[in-house]
Amino acid sequence: MAGTIELTKLRISEGVWHGAIKKDGDADWEPRIEVTHLDFPVDGVEVVQDRVEEHWVLRIPIPTDRIADGVQTFVIRDMREDDVLGSFSIVAGDALAEDIRAELSLLRAELDMLKKAFRRHCVETMG
Repeated sequence: MAGTIELTKLRISEGVWHGAIKKDGDADWEPRIEVTHLDFPVDGVEVVQDRVEEHWVLRIPIPTDRIADGVQTFVIRDMREDDVLGSFSIVAGDALAEDIRAELSLLRAELDMLKKAFRRHCVETMG
């Protein structure tokens, strides 16, 4: 019987992403997890069954050599079901600050444009 696979993020602690995996309707199902970053596999991924909570505990060590300026995205997939379960991203560095400043500048310009259009609309409607 096919069921829905659910991945839940629990936390990131001491350089390790922790999550839980559960598949509804299949008590005998066992995940086969692969985690990739830029299409390269991440080593040291652990998947352990928690019979009390009735899910699988997923531990993904975040390799220090994969942390760099910008956004680094890790993709989590179940190879048995050939399905992408989710992903997580780490954001760091000066490049991010510049991106945020550029985005803020663009938002301010758009807000100014909307204010002018709104004022023009109010003048035309009232006058």
